[in-house]
Amino acid sequence: MYKKRKIMADNKSKKGKSDRNKVSGSEHYEIQYFKEKMGVTSQAVTGAIRATGSNDRKVLEKYLKDKQK
Repeated sequence: MYKKRKIMADNKSKKGKSDRNKVSGSEHYEIQYFKEKMGVTSQAVTGAIRATGSNDRKVLEKYLKDKQK
């Protein structure tokens, strides 16, 4: 028999490099931190995630910097 595993959206005990390179659009504190770092609104961060189709920090930073020009 197979054991059922609990599936979590974001396992906070696993904090590796790949997790630090992402901005989770469903985690308010991650959006809050990123918006303060970039000097934009939370709507701009969620819009950037939707527009780029990515939650990679470098992709989002480049998109937001290019948009501010």
